[in-house]
Amino acid sequence: MKPRSIVMLAITAVVMAMAFGSSDHHPGSAVPDFRDVSDLSLASLEALPPDPGNRWADDAAAAALGRKLFFDERLSGNGHVSCATCHVPGRDFQDGLPLGKGMGTTGRRTMPIAGAAYSSFFFWDGRKDSLWSQALGPLESQVEHGGDRGDYARVVATSYRDEYRQVFGALPELGSRTAATRVFVNIGKAIEAYERRIEFRPSRFDRFVAEWRKSGSMPRDILDQREVAGLALFVGKAACVQCHNGPLFTNNEFTNTGVPARVALPADKGRAPGIRAVSTDEFNCRSRWSDAKGNCMELTFLAVKGFGSTGAFKVPSLRNVADRAPYMHAGQFATLEEVLDHYNRAPKAPSGHSQLKPLGLTRTEIGQLEAFLRTLSGGVSAPGL
Repeated sequence: MKPRSIVMLAITAVVMAMAFGSSDHHPGSAVPDFRDVSDLSLASLEALPPDPGNRWADDAAAAALGRKLFFDERLSGNGHVSCATCHVPGRDFQDGLPLGKGMGTTGRRTMPIAGAAYSSFFFWDGRKDSLWSQALGPLESQVEHGGDRGDYARVVATSYRDEYRQVFGALPELGSRTAATRVFVNIGKAIEAYERRIEFRPSRFDRFVAEWRKSGSMPRDILDQREVAGLALFVGKAACVQCHNGPLFTNNEFTNTGVPARVALPADKGRAPGIRAVSTDEFNCRSRWSDAKGNCMELTFLAVKGFGSTGAFKVPSLRNVADRAPYMHAGQFATLEEVLDHYNRAPKAPSGHSQLKPLGLTRTEIGQLEAFLRTLSGGVSAPGL
C-alpha cells in the first residue's frame, strides 16, 4: 500500500472515531448532524404559551381544583367515569386501548395530555381550540362521561364551593342554564390549569443531546449504533422530522397519512368536519365564555388551514411513543413496526389524499428507526404524581 493511502486511511479512522466517540459504532453507520438533532431536545422547549381564553390557566389554586375535578368520578352520568378513566396517569395519561371507553365506546383512540398545551387545536380532528373547551366535550358526550352541565354544577356546589370561590368568585345561583354553564365552563378552565402542568420527563435521547452539546462530540455510551443510525434516518432519509419536529416531536398540525379505515366504524373524515365544528363551537375562542377578548388569530385563519383537510388527523407527539401502543387515530396498528411499514409503503388513503410517499427503507433501516423511537421514552410528570 502506498504511503499516501495509509495516511488517508488513518485520517478517516480518526474522523470516524471523533464522530462516534466509541468503537461500538463502526465505519459505514449513518452519522446525524448535531444541528439536525439539537432542536429536538426538551432543553430546547420554549416557555409554555399563555391561553388568552382562560385567565386562570396558570393559577395554582385553579390547578389544584382542576386536579380534584380530573379524578372525580361524580362528573359522569353513572358516577364511575372521570377524566382519569381514559387519561390514566400511570400510562402516560392515555389508556392503551384502540378506542376510548367511558360509559360507552368512542370511535377514536385516547390522546395523551403531556405537552398538549403547546397546541392550538385539540382532539384528533381539532374540533376544539383550547384545553378548557376540550375538557368540556367528553363531559357531555354520551359515550364518555355521559352527564350534563347542570348535574356537574351541582357537584361543584356540593363538594367544591369554597375552592371554587377562592378561584372564580362566589358560585352563582343555579336556577338557570346560563348559571350552570358558567360553572361548567369554569370546571373546564380549572382542568386546563391542571393539564398544563403535565409535562414530559427527559428521555435517553435528551441525555444524549445534552452530553453531545456539553462535550462537543457524539457521546459514546448513551445511544447504541442502531439507535444512532435510526436517528440519522429520522432526520434524513425517512423524513419523519418533516411532521414530527421540535422538542415535542410534533408540528401540531393535521396530516393525511393514508391510515386505513377501522372496520365496523363509520367513515372518518378527520380534520374537515373538525374545522366546521370548531368554527361554530359554543365554547370557542370567540364565544362569550372565552377570556380572549377577540384575540383569536387561529380561528381567523382557519379557512386557509382547511386546505386538504379531508382524512387528515392530528400529528401526535412521539415522546413516550413506544409505551403507548396501539397507534393511529383508531388504534389501527398494534406495533411500531406496523406503523413504520405503513409509512414505508405509503398506500393510498381511504379518504382524501395521502401526503406520504414511499420511503424505500430496508428491513434493517426500519429496525433502526424503531430502535431510535424507543429512546424517546422518559415518562411524564404531573402535580401529585
